[in-house]
Order: sequence, then C-alpha cells, then structure tokens
Amino acid sequence: MPRTAFFISDGTGITAESLGRSLLAQFEDVEIRMLTKPYIDTLDKAHSLVAVIEATAVRDGEQPIIIDTIVDESVRKVIREAIGFKVDIFSTFLKPLEEELGTHSSYSVGRTHSIGRDDVYMDRIHSVHFALDNDDGARTHQYDKADVILIGVSRCGKTPTSLYLALQFGIRAANYPLTEDDQDEDGTLKLPRVLASQRHKLFGLTIDPRRLAAIRHERRPNSRYSSMDQCMQEVQQAEAMYRQMHIPFIDTTRFSVEEISTRMIAETGLHRRFSPR
Repeated sequence: MPRTAFFISDGTGITAESLGRSLLAQFEDVEIRMLTKPYIDTLDKAHSLVAVIEATAVRDGEQPIIIDTIVDESVRKVIREAIGFKVDIFSTFLKPLEEELGTHSSYSVGRTHSIGRDDVYMDRIHSVHFALDNDDGARTHQYDKADVILIGVSRCGKTPTSLYLALQFGIRAANYPLTEDDQDEDGTLKLPRVLASQRHKLFGLTIDPRRLAAIRHERRPNSRYSSMDQCMQEVQQAEAMYRQMHIPFIDTTRFSVEEISTRMIAETGLHRRFSPR
C-alpha cells in the first residue's frame, strides 16, 4: 500500500514541500502520495486538517508522514495531535541554531518566499521578462545584454531552462534554436552568424534522439519533424558543431531543469544575481 505524506505550512508551503520531496526522494522503493497543505494558519483549519490526516491513516492502514514548517505554536500543537510520523522542520533546526547564534528566531511566517528587498525582487522579474522576450531566437539584437545564450535543437529543454535560470538566479538567459536554416549547402550545421560575436556566452543542450522523438511526437505526431531519422540527424549535427566550436554542452535527457541549470552554472561560473528561493 502507498504511504501518504502531508507537507503543511502556515505560509505558502514551498519550503515544507521542497524539503519533504528532497527527503522522500531517497526512498525509491516506497510509493508515496504527496499532498501540500498551505496556509494552515488558524485553529479551525488545523483541526479540519487533522481530521483529514486521521481519515487518511484509516484508509491507508499506515500512519501518514507529516512534514511541517508551521510557525504559530498553537497551530503546531493541534497538528501534533494528529496520527502520523512527524517531522517538524523549524523545531528540529531552529532551536539548535538559536543556541549556536545566541539569539532567538523571529518565527515569522513566509520569510523565505516573501518579496524581501525590492531590488532583488525586481531583478527577478526583469530576468524573467528577458527570458520571455528572447525565447526561441525572437530578439537576437538583445544578445549583448544576455548572461548566457542556450542553443540546441527544437524541444531539447532550452525554454524551461532559461526561465528557471531567470526565476531562481536572476540570470538573463536567451535561447536560440538550431534548425536546417543554419546548415551549409552540404548539410553541415554551422554556427549561426548572429551568434558569432557572442560565442563566449553560448552553452549547448543536447538530448537522446529517442527521447526527442517522443517529445516531438506529442506536438506533431507522425511528421518528419518527429521522425527518428530527423531527430537523430539533428542531434548528431548539433553535437558535432559543439565539439568543433568548443562550445560546452550538457545532455538533458535524464536531468531535471534544476540539475541542468546548476550543472551549467558550476561549469561556466555564471554569476548569480541572487540565491535560489
């Protein structure tokens, strides 16, 4: 039987969910149904949730896993009454930190994901707008303002990676699709002229052709665009160009957007305008 995990917070629940998923991801052999419960910030909401947790325990025949970042002590007390294996993030880590730092925590709800400094927040927004404006080779005249330019064949992960870099790190990422228009007469893929002056900013993405064909099939089924031969040819040409031009690249097939982004930052030394939230 699957186990159920509740990620509970009196704020957005982002911290509880992120930490909880990271912990539970280590148990690949256990099927876990994960539920996020944000804004449990009143006693009534807490009591209602306890009833849901206890009904879940009866249904599953196993006590649920409860991971919370609740600040309000009265709400935490109610949640502690629920049947379940409890991981209280704040009490586990804040108390030892208070002792080490010789001071008390502010115990403020939503501190991690609040706007905080206006300049940091606006930098995040500007970076996201830049990624959207410069998606898929839309505005190549702005490449001089980019921190990095992702290149790769269609549907290899350029857009989500660009947006993640912008949202999480404030990195201004543009992306450019490599297509048949960038081939020589003999069919060899060449570096597009518009990218030549920005070669030092380029980072390539590649992908397993079988995975690429499956992704493209969802978009344009039974087309030349999604055929295995076409996908294999495009990937091989892109990788050959990366190697010839000494452009760093990463295979996105088995990596999440988070992994792709952090590996790229580590390899290139890209400057983060702020830390991830």
